[in-house]
Amino acid sequence: MTDSWATFGADLHLEPVGQGLRSGLMEALREAVRSGHLAPGTRLPSSRVLAADLGVARNTVADAYAELVAEGWLTARQGSGTRVARRSAPRRTDPAAAPSRPARSGAGYNLKPGSPDLSAFPRTAWLKAARKALTAAPDEAFGYGDPHGRVELRTVLAEYLARARGVYADPERIVICSGFAHGLTLLGRVLLRRGVRDVAVESYGLDVHRDLLTDAGLRTPCLPLDERGSRTGEPAALRGAGAVLLTPAHQFPTGVPLHPDRRAAAVDWARSTGGLILEDDYDGEFRYDRQPVGALQGLDPERVVHLGTASKSLAPGLRLGWMVLPRSLVGEVVAAKGVSDWTSGSPDQLTLAEFIASGAYDRHVRSMRLRYRRRRDQLVAALAERAPGIEVSGIAAGLHAVLELPAGAERSVIQAAAFQGLALDGLARYRHPDAPAARDALVIGYGSPSESAWAGALDALCRVLP
Repeated sequence: MTDSWATFGADLHLEPVGQGLRSGLMEALREAVRSGHLAPGTRLPSSRVLAADLGVARNTVADAYAELVAEGWLTARQGSGTRVARRSAPRRTDPAAAPSRPARSGAGYNLKPGSPDLSAFPRTAWLKAARKALTAAPDEAFGYGDPHGRVELRTVLAEYLARARGVYADPERIVICSGFAHGLTLLGRVLLRRGVRDVAVESYGLDVHRDLLTDAGLRTPCLPLDERGSRTGEPAALRGAGAVLLTPAHQFPTGVPLHPDRRAAAVDWARSTGGLILEDDYDGEFRYDRQPVGALQGLDPERVVHLGTASKSLAPGLRLGWMVLPRSLVGEVVAAKGVSDWTSGSPDQLTLAEFIASGAYDRHVRSMRLRYRRRRDQLVAALAERAPGIEVSGIAAGLHAVLELPAGAERSVIQAAAFQGLALDGLARYRHPDAPAARDALVIGYGSPSESAWAGALDALCRVLP
């Protein structure tokens, strides 16, 4: 009898478009049983746990379970929980006469980096903040909006970033945007108008960021990277560049922090050449084994643009980010954004301002830091037991780890994982086209699976490792 329902947590895709939540959940469960993804005897999560994972009322899950028990799909016994009923195999039919069903999309588990645990979004605390913020909001808050962003949010962000990240900020330096990509797009336009032609980027990073700069008309030469971070102390690496994009707190994807000597070298380069440092504060709030590394911007607020978002700390769907700008850049960035704030809604900005001011944001970050640290420790322990030859790095902070593989094994492991319904990314996925191939590795995002799916995802990962 199968006691694990972790695969269930990943395979269930509840999309009740055009139907009620209860009927949508019931059909999703029936389809999981029909397709074999929920085997007979599989124990399902309690109504409380599943309701929390799916973000629905507990009664919705309980009613769906009860009706499926009545229909014979599930069984429920006190002390044994709710399980998939054991059913006789259906009589085979002519394939030509059988109704076709759409193919199931997506992998059973997703361990690609870049997303937090969306099931952990603090719905109750966010709703409380929204009610308070909207009750106090002035009428003009519902107009087209100031392209700087709401002053309420900029004010609390200035205090929070100074306290938590060591950023030198005041509300007049901050411009609200709809995420890092939006901020980078605006900066790309401004840099091009200033006559910049090259923005150096790290040899491993997100191709979407390189593409945004390229689309703005900028070239993106490659900045070498090693175990101490980007090699900012080599003059040849930055020759001709008017700006450099860095992830100094926790380099993505290698996971190394930028060494203090190289932080200083980057600032010295910016001062001596008039260049700008674009600081992506990636994973800056999630550090586990020591105090968080302060923001690079604190070393020279007039030469560093600090970019942060709520995408990892809360959820990417909020589309809320911020730029702390040198004073000389504020007017140009606001002009590039437009005469009105078309990107970030005022109600969400006001809610985030209240969420931070009330202390709810700090409490949520502390809670998630504990959750992600526990997952990181479970990942390391599982690998030590089941794949002792795999070296793990980049785990002092953030929501991902790098798993070293034998030479030539990266592609085959990813293919084997896909066959098992496990979505993975290799390190090569993030390599700059001009950077030399260095090593084979996996970049494992341990933040995104829900609590109910994490154990199954970890087990699936261990099964495909060499």
